[in-house]
Amino acid sequence: MLIISNNVSIPDDEIELNAIRAQGSGGQNVNKVSSAIHLRFDIKASSLPEFYKERLLQLKDSRITKEGIVVIKAQQFRTQEKNRDDALQRLQLLIRSVAVVQKARQATKPSRSSQRKRVDSKTKRGQVKTLRGRVTD
Repeated sequence: MLIISNNVSIPDDEIELNAIRAQGSGGQNVNKVSSAIHLRFDIKASSLPEFYKERLLQLKDSRITKEGIVVIKAQQFRTQEKNRDDALQRLQLLIRSVAVVQKARQATKPSRSSQRKRVDSKTKRGQVKTLRGRVTD
C-alpha cells in the first residue's frame, strides 16, 4: 500500500510494476539482469478521490498519457528493489504535488510616496545625462 497522506492511500493491486532491462552502460550485467522498473498507474480506474484525479489529469506532465495512465521508468540504481522504491516514491511525489493548492495572489499597488520617489530619481538621472552633453560657448 502506497501512502499519500493521512486519509489517502493507493492499494498495491492498482499499481502495475514490471521489471525490464535497463538502458545504458553496465557491462555484461546489463544484458542478463532486469533491474529497471516500469511503473504504470491508471488514474481513472484508481481509488483516489475525485479531487486528486481531476488535478492529475489536468497536469501537463510527459509521464501522464492521454488515456490518463502514469508511466514511470526507474533505472537509476543497479538493484531492482532500489529502482522499485524509487519508482513508487516518484509516483507518491507526483500525487502529493497535486494536493497542494496555490494561494491566490492578491494584487497590490505601490504607495504614493514610492511612486513619487521613483519619478524624482528618474528626473534627477535625466538631468545628469543632459549635463553630459556638448558644452556650448
